[in-house]
Amino acid sequence: MPKVLFCATVDIHFQKFHLPYLQWFQNQGWEVHVVSNGDMELPYVDVKHRIAIHRSPFSLANVTAYRQLAAIVNGHSFDLIHCHTPMGGVLARLSARKARQRGTKVIYTAHGFHFCKGAPLLNWLVYYPIEKSLAYLTDCLITINSEDYSLAQQRRFKAGRIEQVSGVGVNLERYRPIGAKEKSERREQLGYSPDDFLLFFAGEFNKNKNQQLLIRALASIKDKVPHSKLLLAGEGSLVDECRLLADKLGIGERVHFLGYRNDIEALLPMCDAAVASSLREGLPVNIMEAMACGLPIVATANRGHSELVADQGNGFIVSPGDVEAFAGRIEQLCSSQLLRERMGNESMQRAMNYSLAQVTVQLGDIYTSYMSEEEDETKNQYNRAYI
Repeated sequence: MPKVLFCATVDIHFQKFHLPYLQWFQNQGWEVHVVSNGDMELPYVDVKHRIAIHRSPFSLANVTAYRQLAAIVNGHSFDLIHCHTPMGGVLARLSARKARQRGTKVIYTAHGFHFCKGAPLLNWLVYYPIEKSLAYLTDCLITINSEDYSLAQQRRFKAGRIEQVSGVGVNLERYRPIGAKEKSERREQLGYSPDDFLLFFAGEFNKNKNQQLLIRALASIKDKVPHSKLLLAGEGSLVDECRLLADKLGIGERVHFLGYRNDIEALLPMCDAAVASSLREGLPVNIMEAMACGLPIVATANRGHSELVADQGNGFIVSPGDVEAFAGRIEQLCSSQLLRERMGNESMQRAMNYSLAQVTVQLGDIYTSYMSEEEDETKNQYNRAYI
């Protein structure tokens, strides 16, 4: 039975983004292994290896993680290794050097290079040389946005091949619009009125997600849009700081901190617009989910947002530091239901390009190409044995 190994820093990465592809391999008759940090039980997995991989490239604990991962890779005859996340990708590709000589194929998905236009110099000094050098150990480098794809081509990353897929895919059956009656009922159940103008953002509270911009923008229009409310889903180290900021700006009762949620598909459709304030994104799932639910988007300018949101089309793109411009776009959406409907409809149309079905076909084609190579090599070995 052929074997595939998926590798990432933490197992929640698989739980959030890759279960359909683990299932795909099992449906093809492959034995599925995953390696990551965490004790989460994952479906569609035959063998789970726990290794304490750390996000920081400077953590000495990753030396131990590398040795453990190399032992796993060399102890199994994996036909294919697909690695994700920066450190998962580094350790897996280093660990698979000998395995590649025996025919194992290594795929790495870059979920948004940490070096990109506008990224800090330190990111270029640290992450760029790592990614470029490890491209030599990569049979297929998968990028998820046009900027990263072009960068890998222009900078001549020496991977066996470079491909672009439409992210990790959004389930259009799970994320979809709801009718006016259901929207009103759902709001009532959760304590919101039909007159509330609800803005939604889901993301970890950290420096990159930049929720402070959303809070300041809401404070800027608190008198012009008196029924506006900001729903923030997620956890993180900056939650308390954001709470204090909302209170300081006099909108503590309008910013709702929802914590970790596993019912985003129920919350999004009852809202009026999605907002996104990140400084850096690869191809953000939260925006794709909002688009699939028929919401207009107000987002900061970065490669991931600009890939998904057409300015003046299905939403607005605003400079990351321009609070007043961001606030103005929210006010513009609030004042025009026709504008929200037009942009929301375009969001739904654009979301079809990033559907789970679409991405499954794209990844399936890549996987199948290596399965065919494996079958051809097996036939060649068989033929050589009898010549």
